[in-house]
Amino acid sequence: MTSTANQERLQMQVAGKETLADGVVRLTLVDESGAAAPAWTPGSHIDLVLDDTTTRQYSLCGDPGDTTSLTVAVLREADGRGGSIRVHDKLESGDLVTVAGPRNHFALVDADSYLFVAGGIGITPLLPMSREVDSKGTPWRLLYGGRTRASMAFADELAAAHPDRVLLRPQDEHGHLDLATALDEAEPGTVVYCCGPEPLLQAIESACRERPHVTLHVERFAPKALPEGDDGAFEVELGRSGRTVQVAADETVLDAVLREGVDADFSCREGTCGTCEVAVLGGTPDHRDSVLSEDEQAENDAMMICVSRSCTPKLILDL
Repeated sequence: MTSTANQERLQMQVAGKETLADGVVRLTLVDESGAAAPAWTPGSHIDLVLDDTTTRQYSLCGDPGDTTSLTVAVLREADGRGGSIRVHDKLESGDLVTVAGPRNHFALVDADSYLFVAGGIGITPLLPMSREVDSKGTPWRLLYGGRTRASMAFADELAAAHPDRVLLRPQDEHGHLDLATALDEAEPGTVVYCCGPEPLLQAIESACRERPHVTLHVERFAPKALPEGDDGAFEVELGRSGRTVQVAADETVLDAVLREGVDADFSCREGTCGTCEVAVLGGTPDHRDSVLSEDEQAENDAMMICVSRSCTPKLILDL
């Protein structure tokens, strides 16, 4: 597994806040000191540290070439954990917010053609991807669905700029996205990037298993459902010091190493952001994250220690 990450935390100011669509606001963030914004690549996200107990991850949707600001779009989730409501109702232009990252576990790979599939706010990481491949003259198409046309951020500007490449399919007008047709029409070797709600991701994963002529990459905003696993105790050897840490059946690897005073990066604690990724030097992980692809999990050379466990009595980790 390869990723790009910047663990530095910055104080940034909300330079702008505007409504993009029903339930969606765009935040423009600038460095408080006037310094350049952190560099990033399409597919990257940042952490917004909203208070001591609330940190949320949001995909960057602006222009990587803009060194003056970072841009995110946030969907208000009434049934969420409160982070998006705070962004919508409390965060205002001029406010300061702590930002960590950017980091990228959804990087754009080279390909001869691309199919982007977005569901709702899942358009955000795909927007800079489409701009980049378009600037290179690489063939691409976007299939974009949402509950209603009014809820689909960036829809009008995408359709106006690329009427021959962008297909908008609001659910109240067209029903569910026709994934089968879009995939069947894709040229052999097409790379598919998909982001959106879990039912969409499960549907496209199933469809792509039956279509080996395409390669799928997905990004999840919420942890995927997993079957019950064996939560027995195991050992973790810290590769850098040789120390051994016992991981109890009722604790995570992350909690165990933090208990022993080990410095480990983390953020979401649910296996979606990739912050806690650690290289595996020995043993076989029991992968339970929503970041690594099935092929990446099969390599067993990295794991997310906030949720994943062990299939073997002992793991050796690069900590």
